[in-house]
Amino acid sequence: MTTPSTDQERKPSTFVTWRNRIIGGVVAAVVLWLVYLMLAAFIPRWWAQRIGEWVSGSFAKGIWYGLIMGVVCTAVPLFLFLAAGLSWRKRGGMFIAGGAAVLAIVIAIPNLMTLTIVWGNSNAAHAGERILDVDGPGFRGAALAGAIVAAFLFLLVAFLLGRRRFRRYRAERRHAEPEKPRVEPETPTPPPELGAN
Repeated sequence: MTTPSTDQERKPSTFVTWRNRIIGGVVAAVVLWLVYLMLAAFIPRWWAQRIGEWVSGSFAKGIWYGLIMGVVCTAVPLFLFLAAGLSWRKRGGMFIAGGAAVLAIVIAIPNLMTLTIVWGNSNAAHAGERILDVDGPGFRGAALAGAIVAAFLFLLVAFLLGRRRFRRYRAERRHAEPEKPRVEPETPTPPPELGAN
């Protein structure tokens, strides 16, 4: 039996634990929000300037860089996520899946930064759009086209892998089932003829 004093000691400790968790969560949310605001004010303009330096106002370079970045920075992360999903249940799979997921996010960063320019509503995003209009023509459209091509390739490969795994599963299941013995249908015996001894 627990004494009332120990019950009273447990209640404040539970309250203190939850209070500390709530305060920690609020502080973390505020810090993340401030980091987001700082990055949203900095990244779109900075990334647009980097693209403008690479492309230098050339329409052909803008399309070329956009296609390469759209394909690579979309296809590689998608295939890494697929590899992470396929290796999750294998031995050491959690470590491999975690590493593949982190690497996929890192490789997808250029596309994510381009999205901050295209979808952003901040002053930095509008400044980035103006920079790309002048110094990086064709980049955004080519990056979108490359991302669509990469997504289509990923869906095709995922479909083929899924069909192969399903066929293998069906073959293993069929092989595991015991073969049923074939029962030949009984032929009915003809009735004896009348008048036969």
